Parts: sequence; structure tokens; C-alpha cells
Amino acid sequence: MSVIYILLAISTIVAIFFFVLFIFSVKKGQYDDSYTPSVRMLFDDELVDEDSERDEKPVNETQ
Repeated sequence: MSVIYILLAISTIVAIFFFVLFIFSVKKGQYDDSYTPSVRMLFDDELVDEDSERDEKPVNETQ
């Protein structure tokens, strides 16, 4: 039974360690996306065209 308590304590310590590393990496900017904003302007026209095509299609409404 004492082995379960030891494993529980070790797993809690490891989980806290990885959580602290995750918070540290987020604050340091590890997950900031610097590539997508520079490429997004190339595809903005395609998104606008898809939206305008969707607006032009007739919608069958039943009342």
C-alpha cells in the first residue's frame, strides 16, 4: 500500500514539473506563430472569394 503513496507522490511531482515547464515556455514565446501572419495575406483573396460565392448561391427555404 505504501508503494501506491510513493508512486502517487512521484507522479504528482512529475506532473507539476511538466506544468511549470509548459507555463515557462508559453511565457517565453515558444508557441507564438510568426509564420502564419506573413502568409495569411496571400490567401485573404481566396477566403473572400469563397464567402462571396456562398452569398450568391440561392437558398431554398421552405416555410
